[in-house]
Amino acid sequence: MLTVNNAQAWVRASLGLIYPEVCQLCQDERAAIKDGLVGAKCWSNVRFIRPPFCERCGLPFEGDITTKLSCTNCQELELHFSSARSAVVAKTVVLEAIHRFKYSHAMWFENFLADLLVRAAAPVLTGQDWDCIVPVPLHPLKLREREFNQAERLAAYLSRATKIPLNRKSLQRVNFTATQTLLNREQRAANMNSAFIATDRPRLLKKRIVLVDDVFTTGATTNACAQALRQAGAAEVCVWTVARGL
Repeated sequence: MLTVNNAQAWVRASLGLIYPEVCQLCQDERAAIKDGLVGAKCWSNVRFIRPPFCERCGLPFEGDITTKLSCTNCQELELHFSSARSAVVAKTVVLEAIHRFKYSHAMWFENFLADLLVRAAAPVLTGQDWDCIVPVPLHPLKLREREFNQAERLAAYLSRATKIPLNRKSLQRVNFTATQTLLNREQRAANMNSAFIATDRPRLLKKRIVLVDDVFTTGATTNACAQALRQAGAAEVCVWTVARGL
């Protein structure tokens, strides 16, 4: 008779045949599937973001700073989110894992990336009376091409960890925009102009919303999302991402 424990062991063994338990970043050390196939040596290269950082966008500062600061970029921009925070710096192993997860269907990195987000965000969000978590949406054509929305999958982990309901439907991407990768700050903002709309206003009215994405670079995408949510009546939008570009 096949018990639950036996079934789980069989699944792990099957996955082990497909994805050998070796770090998929360096190929040089053992790594478990539950850890996203990222080994301890590569894990040691992860840099979590700690204070001091910009109170608005979360950009980390160097040095021993004890006062609350806002960076120059935030002072020059009209921001629609109350704050943005990221778990780690978008460098080395983290950036490679994100790129391979998104663009090469390297789904085994999902556990690794979700763990980074939950470790940093869950202790902060728990007990703060947020009403729902909203992932940054993909345009339907992009979703068909990629076959999954990485922000939605990561947001689901955070929702389970914090018990904050996940709202997948109330924000939509209506403009198919060019990739942001090679654009500067001004071009990214223009690229995101009117790219998103918020629907189902009753579910958003006077709500405090956590917006989730994989990477925060200039903030153009999350700011456009926050603007759409605020225009639909949301009381507050904060942003959490796995990684922060510097």
